[in-house]
Amino acid sequence: MMENERDIACLGKAYADSLKILQEQSSTVLPESSTLEKTRSTLLQDLPEHGQGIEQTTDHLLRDIAPALNASSLSPNYYGFITGGVTPAARVADSLVSTYDQNPSVHLPDQTVASNVEDKALRLLMDLLHFDQKEWSGSLTTGATASNVLGLACGREYVLNERIKSHLGPDSEESVGSLGLLKACRIAGVEEVDILTTMAHSSLFKASSILGLGRACVHDVGTSNGYVTFDLQKVEQRLKSSRHNTSSIVVVSCGEVNTGLFATHSLAEVRTLRNLCDRYGAWLHVDGAFGLFARVVDGSPEFETVAQGARGLTLADSVASDGHKLLNVPYDCGFFFCRHPRIAEQVFQNPNAAYLTTNNATTDTIQSPLNFGIENSRRFRGLPVYATLMAYGREGYADMLKRQIRFARAVAAHLFDHADFELLPRNVFSDRASIEQNIYIIVLFKAKNEALNDALVKMINASSKMFVSGTVWDHCAASRIAVSNWQVNLDRDLTVVKTVLENVLSEWSKESS
Repeated sequence: MMENERDIACLGKAYADSLKILQEQSSTVLPESSTLEKTRSTLLQDLPEHGQGIEQTTDHLLRDIAPALNASSLSPNYYGFITGGVTPAARVADSLVSTYDQNPSVHLPDQTVASNVEDKALRLLMDLLHFDQKEWSGSLTTGATASNVLGLACGREYVLNERIKSHLGPDSEESVGSLGLLKACRIAGVEEVDILTTMAHSSLFKASSILGLGRACVHDVGTSNGYVTFDLQKVEQRLKSSRHNTSSIVVVSCGEVNTGLFATHSLAEVRTLRNLCDRYGAWLHVDGAFGLFARVVDGSPEFETVAQGARGLTLADSVASDGHKLLNVPYDCGFFFCRHPRIAEQVFQNPNAAYLTTNNATTDTIQSPLNFGIENSRRFRGLPVYATLMAYGREGYADMLKRQIRFARAVAAHLFDHADFELLPRNVFSDRASIEQNIYIIVLFKAKNEALNDALVKMINASSKMFVSGTVWDHCAASRIAVSNWQVNLDRDLTVVKTVLENVLSEWSKESS
């Protein structure tokens, strides 16, 4: 039980001490292996019969556990998984989230402004990303994976409901949400729901499995060179040939995870996809986990090519993205936009739940979050979103992204010129001009020495000065630098990257001699 003044004082001290630890940890990216082992040995083996109290627990958290956590969000040199960071404004707001512990899914305007704040946060996001607030509705989620589940669920609902109407009549109100997937497919005469995309992220396969569509329904309709670009002829052929017993969802990969390249490159391409979807009754979804934020720098000639990759996305039916990436708010936070709130309500409504129905004395126009997402109860993740957008605004976020892109391009240029490294994909980045045009926030590369390449990721990360993700490209091991932290500084961080890579080469040379 809380003992008020003593426990509050303990909490204040813990917060101050944690800030000191954060400052100390920001100089290194990963804890030493000895620290990890030491911390594991201090973890409770069994539930204590008598609680050890807040002071001893706080001491354990700060002394033992905190030093063994990585600096993924704290360090600008953590380049793994597009983790992003946490802006100071978002960090302050997140502390209030835990303190007040609101559930914004239940709209209670006479009791709390939590759902009002989330509604404003979503509208500010739409403004930042140039989505018409009158045309789109939104929801905050745990991340892009959950948002992709929402998008495919709405797409599944739409394409099957349209086929049901063709069998039962245009006035039919039967839906997948009411009938269930198997019965709906039988009535609709549909044997499969195709998901047509290019170089899909693994979360799309996961979402397909969760929704009962199956991972095998995800089909690549990209160009023959193996990159992320749509082959529009393939798309139309697939839609045309399978329309009798198959319904389709088209998914735009707005930022391929290994390269950062875009599936579309102009408004005209997205218009073509939109027209094809309309002609064949398909749903158009965007997986914009990080690529969607390229819309923030639209209008700047320096970033024209990447901006083109995110143009026209307002023509889609639904959009998924992450907040804990380039928005730089804490885990977990994603968001989902949809142009068809009625369809979302068919999927996510809470029927026969009288206790969730509120009689609001206050008249407002906020759509109940209960019927626009997965959770009935969740964290107040909209407050950090609201706070960070208020603190930094459109110009602040444009500045963050511009610094991130410029730094990624500087790293890519260094690797392109380096005798011991190779920038990937080779055919895309064939000269310096292609780097200045096409690099977004991800840099993919390998060591030319095959043996070194196999050990490269491990050696880079062992420095604890920077962290990269390992991946596979064209059947070979590759290293991936994903730039997404708000603290990025081109000169300072480029020096870190160059120094770490040269030290790796020097160490390898000594070991090989």
